[in-house]
Amino acid sequence: MKKAVRVSAVVVAASAIFAAQAAMAYQAGDFFLRGGYAKVSPTSDNGDVAGSELDVSDERGFTYGFGYLFTDNIGIELNSSEPFEHDLSTSALGPLGSIERTPINLLANYYPLGGTRASVQPYIGVGVNYTIYSDEELAGLDIDDSWGATGQLGVDLAVTDFLMLNVAANYADVEADASLNGSGIGTADVDPVTFGGGITLRF
Repeated sequence: MKKAVRVSAVVVAASAIFAAQAAMAYQAGDFFLRGGYAKVSPTSDNGDVAGSELDVSDERGFTYGFGYLFTDNIGIELNSSEPFEHDLSTSALGPLGSIERTPINLLANYYPLGGTRASVQPYIGVGVNYTIYSDEELAGLDIDDSWGATGQLGVDLAVTDFLMLNVAANYADVEADASLNGSGIGTADVDPVTFGGGITLRF
């Protein structure tokens, strides 16, 4: 009798572990929220303004996003961040003050291990980026909002059924026209690489 009870207890425990692991996997119908902190590094070649090379500084800030899985492996994600305040300068004109840049990304994600019991869930996404520029410090300077392609690589590590640790890297093709007092003065090629980490809440 005692042996039977012990065997039953083992079976129940094993079933509970299996169920918990299975619940950790992404699956069709899941919603998620992400929040974290990231560093954004524009590429070294940031375009030309008024005939001289433009330099855009690295910055850090908070990021967030949410998404939905249509199938175990395919989902959609909308993410953004607080405005990144970049310092601008050129070799000829020197410092141009700062500008705030807010990226908005809409991506289709692929989860190769979605629907499995794996607690480590990598993903890759491609989509479109819309970037809003605001609060230009240099009087008369205006940088147009821009559209471009974007892509990301990331991984979620399940801690519980609902909480995951997240790391991700994103690249966006960001090129915008710049003008001073209404006259075109060149382009700003930011093309940022963003790397950060945080948490994902799945429900």
